[in-house]
Amino acid sequence: MNYKQVILLFTILSLSACKKQDVYLNKIEGKQINISDSLEINQNIEDIIKPYREHVNANLDSVLAYAVDTYSKSDGDYNTAIGNMMADAVYEQSNPIFNSRTGENIDFVLLNHGGIRSIISKGNITTRTAYEVMPFDNSAVVVKLKGAQVKELLEYLSKAKRAHPISKLHIVLDVDGNFKSATLGDQPLDFSKTYNVATNDYLYNGGDRMDFFKTNDSLYVLDYKVRNVLIDYFTKIDTLKPVIDNRFIQLK
Repeated sequence: MNYKQVILLFTILSLSACKKQDVYLNKIEGKQINISDSLEINQNIEDIIKPYREHVNANLDSVLAYAVDTYSKSDGDYNTAIGNMMADAVYEQSNPIFNSRTGENIDFVLLNHGGIRSIISKGNITTRTAYEVMPFDNSAVVVKLKGAQVKELLEYLSKAKRAHPISKLHIVLDVDGNFKSATLGDQPLDFSKTYNVATNDYLYNGGDRMDFFKTNDSLYVLDYKVRNVLIDYFTKIDTLKPVIDNRFIQLK
């Protein structure tokens, strides 16, 4: 019997043995490969990737507007310039879409403080800025909230002690930090009514323990990512100069 015949016979016997026995996976082994600058570049792969990288970077670094100052979510106790800008942008960009589909308007906006992931530095604002501020794929939605849920929302914000961004809503706490009043424009909230509240899908699904969104009459998905809201808003305004105002304050 020659060498090839021996190999063939061994293979047949091995396959036969496998058919008669159950085979179970009982162990998986692996090792970590650290990725660093010390790894050699595969030039063939680099040549393929390079034009795509340059195209993406050119888009991300395209200038959309100019910021007159540096803005951070830690700049205020109850409202911040960057948070006010984001909430106002969601209202301004989303309300026309919501109105065209329903014939109604958004009453107010609520976003989350933790959703602001970066400062906006003084100087040019680019598409990359929008990705840094909002790296997540959260989308704008509008929820119909009854008065009872709006009360829960106000109670939540009063106790949160964080500058969750709001727009079109004016909240006042007393000197002890307890809820005092809330108005839309010059009118107090009517808790017998239902309000159209714009937010993001993360909060709608209970993010940051905002459970009051779970009980609602209707949900309108706008198919509009908050990041794209910012990009469209920056493109439109030319110069960014938001301020801390009196939309959410505590009396002293």
